[in-house]
Amino acid sequence: MTYTSFDLSYEGALAHLRLNNPDKRNAMGLDFWRELPEAMAALDQKGKTRAVIISAEGPHFTAGIDLGAFAQLAANLGAGETDVHKKANVGLGFIENVKAMQAAFTALEQCRVPVLCAIQGGCIGGGVDMVSAADMRYCTEDAYFTIYEINIGMTADVGTFPRLLNLLPEGVVRELAYTGRKMLADEAAHYGLVNKIFEDEKALLAGVNAMANEIAEKAPLAIHGIKQAITYSRDHNTQDGLDRIALWNASLLQQSEIMAAMTAKQSGTPGDFAPLTPIKKIGE
Repeated sequence: MTYTSFDLSYEGALAHLRLNNPDKRNAMGLDFWRELPEAMAALDQKGKTRAVIISAEGPHFTAGIDLGAFAQLAANLGAGETDVHKKANVGLGFIENVKAMQAAFTALEQCRVPVLCAIQGGCIGGGVDMVSAADMRYCTEDAYFTIYEINIGMTADVGTFPRLLNLLPEGVVRELAYTGRKMLADEAAHYGLVNKIFEDEKALLAGVNAMANEIAEKAPLAIHGIKQAITYSRDHNTQDGLDRIALWNASLLQQSEIMAAMTAKQSGTPGDFAPLTPIKKIGE
């Protein structure tokens, strides 16, 4: 399937989603919010993908939400509506649209395999929301991050705060959100927002591709379990996290997978691991 907001390609066990509108700094138009969760669900459904890379064409990763599209959305929701009954539901319509936009990034978090972001230039507004939903982030020396919404008089609402507070100290998040200032690559690495800085985009893509391939060599079921356990433990207390991973391994830990991993390590050959089961709808 083809998309208008990005290109989606496959290389072996890796999927590469590349934002493809550099003339608009890869701004997230209306199609993007529908296409992203559709693409994530499609690549996850077959069970063949072992890691996903998200990158972008041009000098900037993304300018965030397309403000022109946002204005169109506001008009569609009834901005300036005079009918009192329709006007009463404008707020509800807004909430439903925001939830759909939030779900687009939650799709990265819920994907069964790791999602790695390769970021160059500006990662602005909604871009921060998106990368904070990924498993790991890598960037170039010229990269910067900004919670830009305050500069246009709004509160970020697509996922910035719930996720960014798990990645950065609260005081830093507050400063970024209150001021809209840029966090440069060095500062992002200092606080752990990004895993590693690369000199330029070529080195960035090579490095992220190498990391994704290293992950793809591991047992898919174990990687899926790790992603589940980390995300669950982040959002729950210690005992809940311990109970969750115990139940997970009681259900899914297989001797055959352990033996395949040991054989692969000893022989230096790819492991004969069980692939993830394709996701099927009820009745299929």
